[in-house]
Amino acid sequence: LGREALTRNLERITPGVTEAAAKAKLEVAQEAANRIRAAVPKKTGEFAASIVGERQADNPGKLPVGGKQSKDPDATAVYADYRWRWIEFGTAPHLIKGKNGGNLVFRATNGALVETRSVNHPGSRAHPAIFPTWKAYRKAAKAKISRAIGQAVKKSLGK
Repeated sequence: LGREALTRNLERITPGVTEAAAKAKLEVAQEAANRIRAAVPKKTGEFAASIVGERQADNPGKLPVGGKQSKDPDATAVYADYRWRWIEFGTAPHLIKGKNGGNLVFRATNGALVETRSVNHPGSRAHPAIFPTWKAYRKAAKAKISRAIGQAVKKSLGK
């Protein structure tokens, strides 16, 4: 039938089921964000604080972690700071050069300003937390959404 026709027919037969599913999806996204936030490294806590579970409609133009925008008006996702990829998968050692052949200016660990043509970045090891956490929670998340739909159907049937 297609998603829109299926949703329309389901809502006609059992009113309120889409609202129940949307509420459960948002709860699942928020719970997933909480679990991921607890699992990520917390050097400063800034990255962990950026992890949120929200409706995609409330975040236009913002890509969710590990996915893409959905056409579903009730879709939810986990959002995090753009650095999530580097933390999750790590980075390879690489050379950082100044733009257009210019110099780099940065603050050294001792606080002094340093100017140089290039810097060897040692890379960083991966700290996988997002995808393993979601994989562990996925089955329970799907069950929670299915349970919410089932309860809405029973409620509309008067049981």
